[in-house]
Amino acid sequence: MKWWHRLKKNPLARLGAIILIVFYLCAIFADFVAPYSAYETKIDGALLPPTSIYWQNQQGEFIGPHVYPNTQGPVEIETGKRQLRVDRDNPCPLRLFVSGTPYKLWGIIPGDRHLFGVIGECKIHILGTDEQARDQFSRLIFGSQISLSIGFVGIAIYFPIGLILGGISGYFGGWTDTLIMRVVEVLMTIPGIYLLVALAAILPPELSSAQRYLLIVVIISFISWAGLARVIRGQVLSIKERQFVQATQAMGANPLYIIWRHILPQTATYVIISATLAIPGFIVSESVLSLIGLGIQEPDPSWGNLLSSATNASILVLQPWLILPPALLIILTVLAFNLLGDGLRDALDPRSLQR
Repeated sequence: MKWWHRLKKNPLARLGAIILIVFYLCAIFADFVAPYSAYETKIDGALLPPTSIYWQNQQGEFIGPHVYPNTQGPVEIETGKRQLRVDRDNPCPLRLFVSGTPYKLWGIIPGDRHLFGVIGECKIHILGTDEQARDQFSRLIFGSQISLSIGFVGIAIYFPIGLILGGISGYFGGWTDTLIMRVVEVLMTIPGIYLLVALAAILPPELSSAQRYLLIVVIISFISWAGLARVIRGQVLSIKERQFVQATQAMGANPLYIIWRHILPQTATYVIISATLAIPGFIVSESVLSLIGLGIQEPDPSWGNLLSSATNASILVLQPWLILPPALLIILTVLAFNLLGDGLRDALDPRSLQR
């Protein structure tokens, strides 16, 4: 387990792992972490700025963290900004583990407790609200379920394809190798993002977000396995010449058994590192498609379609809280996966393990 000790000693890899653990726990327990539903709206609450948290009342007395009821007022014609009405006569205490919107975790475990919330008629919007008066923080949390899971679903589809076809190509050689590699070369010439945009644009508009989600994953996987297959083929060409493989061949073992049981496990180091570094590509692809309106559709949230507000210049200038959080989360997730992948690559390097 030298690689595990080397990985734990890498501060950047630890940082990436901690960020990912926090993000994925929030996605798994989204109903508990998010104070409201992703679709719940607030009357007169469109485009509210992040809720201010106070510790003292109007008389200067310390009463603990609290917020005040607030709604949007009319728009100022000169500046384009909305006036904010704040009722400072009715403070609402801010507490942890507050009862709120009932839910069923994973559709099984009922509950109504949320990580944080307010007691009373107030609502807290720590990242403000969007144009439909929906809580932005809650939509970010629920949107993470799509944006963070799409990478794992994607590699679960295309990694087996790339491993098996790459292994068969490298082991058998001949016309099998030629045929598979020609298909790989054709797929690798296809510009991925343009294919995604073209295929996503012709999808029927009546498709649900779940159906679009699956189609996006399948499309990305279809154009992603070729590069993996080519690298695995090169490794298999080297591994099949080793003595333990030749001994297994001499014993009359089935070729497919040899590939699956003896050759492909020797590529595990590359596969683990490659999978870690491939997940950010799926996240970014989904975000780009949803950003331009060809991915997950409203009202269902994903980090990509939450960024679509950036196409509105007035929101970009006057309501930056709608743009910065999803952009920052995407950047942090991609960075965390890259840090973890680099750490795994260093930890699993055979030259490092021999030290």
